Amino acid sequence: MIKSRNLVLAMAVLFVACALGPVARAGTLSTDVIGMFPQNAGEFAYADLRQARGLSWFPQLQNEMLPERFKELEKVLSAAGADPNVQVEELAWALVPGGLPDSSAPNASTAVPTSEQVVGVALGSFQRDSTEAYFEAKKFPVAKVHNLNLYGFAGGSGASDLFFVFIDANTAAFGQRAMLEKLINVRYGEEPGLFSNDELSSLVTKANGSGIVWSVMTGAYTRLAMQQLTPEVSQFPQAQQLTGKVHALTIAITAGTGVQAHFQAVLDNPDDANTFAALLQAGLLYRRYQVANSNPDLAAMLDAISVAPSGDQLDIRLSLTDDQVVGLIRRNTFAVGL
Repeated sequence: MIKSRNLVLAMAVLFVACALGPVARAGTLSTDVIGMFPQNAGEFAYADLRQARGLSWFPQLQNEMLPERFKELEKVLSAAGADPNVQVEELAWALVPGGLPDSSAPNASTAVPTSEQVVGVALGSFQRDSTEAYFEAKKFPVAKVHNLNLYGFAGGSGASDLFFVFIDANTAAFGQRAMLEKLINVRYGEEPGLFSNDELSSLVTKANGSGIVWSVMTGAYTRLAMQQLTPEVSQFPQAQQLTGKVHALTIAITAGTGVQAHFQAVLDNPDDANTFAALLQAGLLYRRYQVANSNPDLAAMLDAISVAPSGDQLDIRLSLTDDQVVGLIRRNTFAVGL
């Protein structure tokens, strides 16, 4: 399992819960921001955090889910006078996979990433001058790319260490140094950006504005997500044959009273979609009986999932009430460790 994916999955579930605000509003990300991300991203996601601020249980969920490493980053930013919980209004992030074989390799259609790097962009109102002054006073490692300063955390020398940079007064970015350098180079027109990736950019364009939280994945990340989120399905022999036929996954979260999630997987043809629907329904049923006594709130959530093939696509829908989300939090359903 990719360790860093625990953080991203935690963020994704956190943002799903954040969508439980009282106002239904689709989140649309500026194409200028989308265009800054690296061309070779395999997953892209967006969350509108403005609706999360008034939720009484939001701090509890955040504390449960964020790994210690990310909490340390938050503490440093807070000490510098930048409060991510107040100042960040929108967040977008991308995962860049590693360890994938060439597309001509025999196992290319069923491979999943074995490593990855993350890069994210936060939009809001930031106190850039005072925050950078704090970093410099504390002698944080700094790397200069064009006219921008990248500040390193946890030493700033390891390949997986996080860096932070202000693009401007309303835009900040974070991620591994190599990914941040790519993002900046794309912004300056020196490297191709995400819109040069036909497969992913078409998914992003379709999903943008579809919900308060939305996410898209290419085939490799869709297969990885299925392995990690629905491991029961992999127990069926037919599932191994179908994994190479799943080309993409989109996720859209809308809000009103409670939260509604829509997952849409794209397969080769209607027959594959029908077969995959049956396998997923069987896997969910198996999981439901596993947790029936230990976690009735999770069992109820699994009961609420509907799975339906639609042509070469598979539609998965889920609705949760506020009370169901609170019950899931109390049972540490969303807890992760890193």
